[in-house]
Amino acid sequence: MPDMSGPPGGTPIGLRLSRTARVLTQAFERAMAEAGGSVSTWQVLLLVRSGEWGTQAKLAEALGVTGATLTHHLNALERHGLVRRWRDAGNRRVQRVELTPEGEAVFERLREVAVAHDARLRAALSDAELAQLGDLLDRLRAAVED
Repeated sequence: MPDMSGPPGGTPIGLRLSRTARVLTQAFERAMAEAGGSVSTWQVLLLVRSGEWGTQAKLAEALGVTGATLTHHLNALERHGLVRRWRDAGNRRVQRVELTPEGEAVFERLREVAVAHDARLRAALSDAELAQLGDLLDRLRAAVED
C-alpha cells in the first residue's frame, strides 16, 4: 500500500535541502574549528581580502548581515590582529578595512580547509552531476525569487 502521509514523491524538497544544508554546514564548521577558525571568520576574511567591497557597509550587504553584526565580527578580528580599519580620508563617515599579515596567514590556513571541504563534496558527484546539481539549485532558487 502506498504511503499517503506525505507529499507525492516523498519528503518535501525544502526539508531535504534544509537537512542537507545543515549537515554540510556543520561539517564545514567542524573543519574550520579544527583549523582554529569559523565559517563566519572565513567569510569575512574572504570578502575583505577580495578588496571588491571596500567599505564596511558594502561588506555587510555582501555577507547578508546587518552593519552591527559585521561590526561585531570586525571588532573581534581586529582584536586578534587579523584586520585593520581606518576612516576614508575623503569621507570620514566611511570606514575601510584590510587584512593584516596575520590575517593573510589565517586566511590561507582557512582557504586550505575550504578547498578540501569543497573537494570532498565534489568527489561524491561526477562532472555531469555537478553541472546538473548547479542547474537544479538555480532553478529552485528562481522558483521562489520574485
